Amino acid sequence: MADTILVINPNSTETVTRAMDAACEPLRMAGGPAIECVSLQEGPPGIETQFHVDSVVTPLARIVSERQHDCGAFVIACFSDPGIHSLRELARKPVLGIAECSILTALTIGEKFGVIAILQQSIARHARYIAALGVRDRLAGELPVGLGVTELVDAGKTYERMVETGKKLRDDHGADVVVMGCAGMAHYRKPLQAALGIPVVEPTQAAVAMAIGRVRLGWHLL
Repeated sequence: MADTILVINPNSTETVTRAMDAACEPLRMAGGPAIECVSLQEGPPGIETQFHVDSVVTPLARIVSERQHDCGAFVIACFSDPGIHSLRELARKPVLGIAECSILTALTIGEKFGVIAILQQSIARHARYIAALGVRDRLAGELPVGLGVTELVDAGKTYERMVETGKKLRDDHGADVVVMGCAGMAHYRKPLQAALGIPVVEPTQAAVAMAIGRVRLGWHLL
């Protein structure tokens, strides 16, 4: 189906891809574009360093090149938006990154957004990107939960740390909307939002929602 939105998880951890697929379920609708979620088999178990980010750009480009004939849009489902500019040069269809889309979505919901990162080392990488987007003055703060991508499957530990971190962003940093800084956190959006009492943006949902708009309005045909 030429209007399929292909959501690519740049890591090889299938539990993350399944969580993304479940997060997309509310966006699947009769008459709407199909949403297909796939893992990058060549990718690392988690995107946790700049080296990881750089290493997946070439295999991502291969998938985008191979699937342009049957896809209306591509979503790169990693909060570092790996290769986003290269892929946009390559593709004839829209390419959306979940970090950019979730941050822009957050800016339409609140005045100051906070980001829940997985690891401390992720924050500097995200900060460079937020500065490049020109929205650093709207960032309340970013704090880590101290868990790697593959550790996010421990629901009890992950949720407890996300609530603690979200409350710090809300109470100590002034965030009035929180962005989940990893696609592997998708399972926890609804309970986290209920616990915090402020909007929580799940990045894959934000990007896919934008991709649906592009496809439905025919922008993928330009």
